[in-house]
Amino acid sequence: MSFSVNTKNTNGTLELHLSGRFDFNANQIFRKAYQNGLDNTVTSYVVLDFSGVEYMDSSALGMLLLLKDYGDKENKRIELINCQDTVREILDIVNFGKLFTIR
Repeated sequence: MSFSVNTKNTNGTLELHLSGRFDFNANQIFRKAYQNGLDNTVTSYVVLDFSGVEYMDSSALGMLLLLKDYGDKENKRIELINCQDTVREILDIVNFGKLFTIR
């Protein structure tokens, strides 16, 4: 399954709905989605919805760190939601709960 991102801007919140395999091949799609969303709107809050992600690898973790750096420069709060068990387990192992709000 290929990776896709659907974006939605609502009341200062950028929502990124992720689906498919979140791996190295998703790099350009993911980066363009969050950069376009953050650069073209007045957004203070970013929500990544992982409900459609069944797999992620270490490159996806790196992409999340790049998003965090990008968001920190602009004082954006980032939250990860609806993580399936396998994704949540990976995020817990690498202590991403210290960097992001995960629910």
